[in-house]
Amino acid sequence: MVLSAKIFNVKERTDLTTIAEKLKGFKQEEEIEEGKVITEIQNLKIGNNYIEGIFSQDIPITFYHREGEKTIIKTIEAPFLFQIYNDRIFLVVLEKKRLANNIANQLSKIIFITTGSIVEARISHETLRKFHESNPEDTKVIFFDNVDIPNIKKLSLYGSQLLNTNLYNEYLSHGNIWYIVFKSKKFGIIVGITRNCVITCFSKIEQKEFLNYIKKEVFPLIE
Repeated sequence: MVLSAKIFNVKERTDLTTIAEKLKGFKQEEEIEEGKVITEIQNLKIGNNYIEGIFSQDIPITFYHREGEKTIIKTIEAPFLFQIYNDRIFLVVLEKKRLANNIANQLSKIIFITTGSIVEARISHETLRKFHESNPEDTKVIFFDNVDIPNIKKLSLYGSQLLNTNLYNEYLSHGNIWYIVFKSKKFGIIVGITRNCVITCFSKIEQKEFLNYIKKEVFPLIE
């Protein structure tokens, strides 16, 4: 099973105690035509340098068929982690990009009343380049964006093409590294990382191990 996560930066100055106070016991109910929908924070755990929990939310989903529309309510449960790292607080949401973005915005509203206080974490092109070039044999895929060639938005290198340094340098001259897939030497897993900190693990791994990997190998790459 592929695991996905996205890392965010808590931009607003705060501390874990304040975050915990805002999240503890949070529950919001709303009545819609199909019934009651609930958003709540579950299983909140607080440590010396972290807060973890489950963001649970009911989402109405509408299906279309010959007899008309039908709406059902689906519950999503996304694990999240607030972690102190080098005097900053990062938020990790264990979900795909679009849903993780939505949850980060909702957590920002719960904690800070408004969106924009929790923002995307970023890894620079230069950092991803150094990361790849330190162990090129372990890289499986590279995507380049900001390509200056007309009508071409992205360039990519796969497999044996990665060993072609001339082609790699040519692509670097036309764009920036956006996404790499590689095998972690330390953890032995296949991982994909984008510059806006979307992390995908293609190896079989437990969520706890995945979070540990993110803390140990991805946090140090963030600007």
